[in-house]
Amino acid sequence: MMLIGGSVMFLILVVLIIFILTSCIRIVPQAQALVVERLGGYLGTYGVGIHFMVPFIDRVAKKVNLKEQVEDFPPQPVITKDNVTMQIDTVVFFYITDPKSYAYGVERPILAIENLTATTLRNIIGELELDETLTSRETINAKMQESLDIATDPWGIKVTRVELKNIEPPAAIQEAMEKQMKAERERREAILRAEGEKKSMILVAEGNKESAVLNAEAEKEAAILRAEAKREATVKEAEGQAEAILKIQQANADGLRFLKEASPDAAVLQIKSLEAFAKAADGKATKIIIPSEIQGMAGLAKSLVEVAADVKEK
Repeated sequence: MMLIGGSVMFLILVVLIIFILTSCIRIVPQAQALVVERLGGYLGTYGVGIHFMVPFIDRVAKKVNLKEQVEDFPPQPVITKDNVTMQIDTVVFFYITDPKSYAYGVERPILAIENLTATTLRNIIGELELDETLTSRETINAKMQESLDIATDPWGIKVTRVELKNIEPPAAIQEAMEKQMKAERERREAILRAEGEKKSMILVAEGNKESAVLNAEAEKEAAILRAEAKREATVKEAEGQAEAILKIQQANADGLRFLKEASPDAAVLQIKSLEAFAKAADGKATKIIIPSEIQGMAGLAKSLVEVAADVKEK
């Protein structure tokens, strides 16, 4: 019996030793840290890897998550500069930079960040009017991120970003804003319609202008063609007249050359002169001066005519 009891005690002792040894070994995963205390005082911060602790003396005071964390805080009532009360909820992004400060800096750090966010938001919104609050989200986010980051730095917390998730003004203001937005949409619609009609009228006017220009160009080309045709006709007529005059002059020159080659006597020349004066007499001249030589020839011609008439009667 004593042997069996001793074996049991030995097994219990071995199990207890194994349990104590395993409790002294701590493996820290990625993105985590352990704040370790020895006899109630801060000993150190264990990072990624395997660590050994002294049994019954060392203990893990706080396990810290080093990942970036997101906290969505409920809506907070805030009052603008023009005394409009609205509900605004925020989202805060942060991560822990110093596990020791996070563990010993402030009690319940998430609640502290929430209260700090609410007070900072009220301070910033209190300096803005309603319209500025609705249109200055980026400015408000930047100011809150800067203020919270400075305030939480002693707690080992780094605030990376703050976002206004939703802004809810009173129902009456929402209704007025909806009416304003509707009026603005109608105004834009009227402007777009007027611009469309304006563009249409411009296009019609440009079309009429181009049509008038094309008609004018066509009329111009037609006038040019008519002028060219008239000019060519005049040129052809002038060329025909010149050719006729040239032929007449050529015929006269041929006649003179023929007379010259025939060597006519004075009587023939005087008869030709009479013929020329006879043609001249057919014109509109009221006075004709006849040389004395031609007058003698006229008398001779008359005598010849009378003799010829007597011979014919016999």
